[in-house]
Amino acid sequence: MTVNGLRQAAFALALLGMSGTAIAEPMPETDPVLSAESVRPRNDSVPKPVQMLRTLQLMQDQIAVGSTEAHIGQRGLLTILNTRFIGLGPDVWTDRRNVRAAIAFVLSGGSPQILRKLLEMGNPALALEDRAIVEGTLAYVEGREEEAKSKLMALDLAALPPMLAAQLALVQSALFVRTDAKRSSELLDYVRLQAPGTLLEEGALRRQVFVASQTGDMDKFLALTSNYLRRYRHSVYAGNFRQRLASALTRIDFGNDQVLFEGIVEVLKDLEREVRRDLYLLAARSSIEQGHTTSARMLADEARKLSDGDTTSATRAKLYRAAAMIVAPEAIDAAVADLESIDRSVLLESDAILLHSALSIAAQIRQMPSGQIAKSQKPSVPDTVIPAAPARIADARQAPEQLETLSKVRNSLSRIDKLIKQQTPTVQ
Repeated sequence: MTVNGLRQAAFALALLGMSGTAIAEPMPETDPVLSAESVRPRNDSVPKPVQMLRTLQLMQDQIAVGSTEAHIGQRGLLTILNTRFIGLGPDVWTDRRNVRAAIAFVLSGGSPQILRKLLEMGNPALALEDRAIVEGTLAYVEGREEEAKSKLMALDLAALPPMLAAQLALVQSALFVRTDAKRSSELLDYVRLQAPGTLLEEGALRRQVFVASQTGDMDKFLALTSNYLRRYRHSVYAGNFRQRLASALTRIDFGNDQVLFEGIVEVLKDLEREVRRDLYLLAARSSIEQGHTTSARMLADEARKLSDGDTTSATRAKLYRAAAMIVAPEAIDAAVADLESIDRSVLLESDAILLHSALSIAAQIRQMPSGQIAKSQKPSVPDTVIPAAPARIADARQAPEQLETLSKVRNSLSRIDKLIKQQTPTVQ
């Protein structure tokens, strides 16, 4: 842990009157290491689990509104609090409030070893329902999904303290998401109602945007996106949200819903100009790969409008638009001219591959009978062809060599997750 992280953690503890619990003496600037011994609390002033949990939650709520200092300090605070939780004696755990605080702490990023210790103690005072939650939580954070489901899915959330109920609802949502997206979304609604203004709500919103796009609930998708951008656009994890949003946009066929596209454009106005431009570019690139060529063109057009003065972005927008247009017989000549005029020196390697692939596909299209896609195929071409991941320009009756070539082109492209730096949220 860095010295700055230690300072932020110590400050968080002091805010709740816990500075008297023997935080280490100030460490030398040259020594960034915090030893477990240096944070061991005095026996006469041991903070309660509920106090320690609340300290962490307050810091995490600051992360939700964009505090990089809190983000830095979180790691240090977790190191301190893990040591203190582990050091608590058996008598502390006879109070179920402390047991539930330990559960919430582990779901907030604390060490699973704390729950393992509770189970190994064989505490007879541990209520049966609390034991099930401890076991289920431990299984969840350790990746034993089936066991977690068996212990946690039937919980009565209404019988639990609000914040713990919200955390466990977030867990249940994650366990439901692949089998029952509707129920998963309902649980995320519950989280947002139980824990407004917290990192839990911020994390629930990020997840729910993704779920809404999967279930095709576009009204909710737009509402959630607008909500997040208005309230949490500066979150430390906003980059993760933008990644989810870009991924969601690529699954929508805007060619069949102009009104929806206009709604997206309106909602995204809450973002900075550069962020909007990059989001449109990422979504346009991936829409090409998904075969949504009309969507790709529309997204690229929006990116181009925001690319004034940025040659690289303008070039990318031009590339994506032209790559999407080569499958339209009436536009192929203009699209090829645009592709050939692109300055390759400003392209990323993956975009250079896309440019080469688009030109290759265009050449194949021009060699087809009549120099264009067969008239009988024309109605289905615009949104089922994938140029440059590109195109399913041929049906099963066309030459196997063409299909093999197109397959190789698709496989050569970098997926969109290589264009975005992954940001992993710490909210469980």
